[in-house]
Amino acid sequence: MFGTDRRVVVLALARMADAVANSFLIIVLPLYIASGELALPGFEGRMVLGIPLTIELLIGFALSLFGFLNSFAQPFTGRLSDRTGRRKIFILFGLGVLAVTSVAYALVDTYEALLVVRGLQGLGGAFVIPTTIALVNDLARSDAERGGNFGVFNTFRLIGFGFGPVVAGLVVQAGPYSLPAGMALSGFNAAFGVAVLGALVSITLVTILIEEPPMAEADASDDLSISVLDEADEQLFDPVFVLGIGTLFMAISIALFATLQEPINTRLGQGPTWFGIQFSAVVIANVVLQVPIGRAADRIGRKPFLVGGLVILAPAVLAQGLVHSPWTMLVARLAHGISVAMVFAPALAAAGDLAKEGQSGTTLSVLTMAFGFGTAIGPLASGVLYGYGFVVPFAFGAALALAALVLVVTQVEETLKGAVAPTLPFGFGE
Repeated sequence: MFGTDRRVVVLALARMADAVANSFLIIVLPLYIASGELALPGFEGRMVLGIPLTIELLIGFALSLFGFLNSFAQPFTGRLSDRTGRRKIFILFGLGVLAVTSVAYALVDTYEALLVVRGLQGLGGAFVIPTTIALVNDLARSDAERGGNFGVFNTFRLIGFGFGPVVAGLVVQAGPYSLPAGMALSGFNAAFGVAVLGALVSITLVTILIEEPPMAEADASDDLSISVLDEADEQLFDPVFVLGIGTLFMAISIALFATLQEPINTRLGQGPTWFGIQFSAVVIANVVLQVPIGRAADRIGRKPFLVGGLVILAPAVLAQGLVHSPWTMLVARLAHGISVAMVFAPALAAAGDLAKEGQSGTTLSVLTMAFGFGTAIGPLASGVLYGYGFVVPFAFGAALALAALVLVVTQVEETLKGAVAPTLPFGFGE
């Protein structure tokens, strides 16, 4: 596809199937927790440290747990894959864990048991995410292909992530399903079954079609700390750290939305299908733009897209807390998606440019870890902040986007050698 290494396309297809499974759960788990089919803890409605334990907060915690455990483990799995010179075995192991835990959702009957399954799933994901991204980076034959590789990879992955929520809402609403011998399958269990199928398809594709490029075991230090200050003393902060912070804030802005499914549907007078379309709008915009933006970032440079995306991000997020109709929410979500597309692939490509030979798993895990933390913090933050007003979670996300913009403008230099960036106002492209 577009001259991209076949293995990158296969990895992208495998992640697309896995992303369908994960995005199903983002839509299904809030509905499942709020449905009454799951026994909730008796402390719901009480106050802890002045924060009311609402159903939205319980949902946010369940969604966040995946991201927290996933992110904590990613530096270790990324470093281990560098030191062993292996990627594929880690990817397959993680996909296996995701498949098994997706089955387990249909077996639990309490909120606490669901949290255990969600936590195990997060640990499984930690073996997939940094190693897959590192393998895509390894397959780039030069810096001038890196943005394009990440653009293709993210496009397919996001097709799965965007397609899943729409189908998930339809699958749950259409249940229960009649089975032979008078049995029935609930809409929730049918959705969990689709998640299992997605993981199994990914395992099959990686097993049969992926061959790793030869790579030496990296002489990586056991020190897992992240450099905060710039060791070259050219800027105050290390550029990979700043890219990680920008990715963190961007991911938080994306993840604010899912926890508020019921309040958003009530405010806009819509159902789960409309919500699934709005949730997917961010992803659809990325699907359309990831490849051309990745290719353009290989020609023009990384920084113009990083800055431009963050300029759009703040108003797009804030607008979601102010709109009053399904269609205006959809427009705001599409703008949000455009901004994410301008940041995502160029940030990964910039980090790949900065990675030392044989240490792409370690370096890129900073961004994948940051994205995971963002998807964990976002639902939890929106669950807490929603109690202070509907607009507050989105105002919080917009403020983070502005902070990311300032950091990237002042602390990240262009990483693509020979890039001639277009002139932007206030020296943003310099």
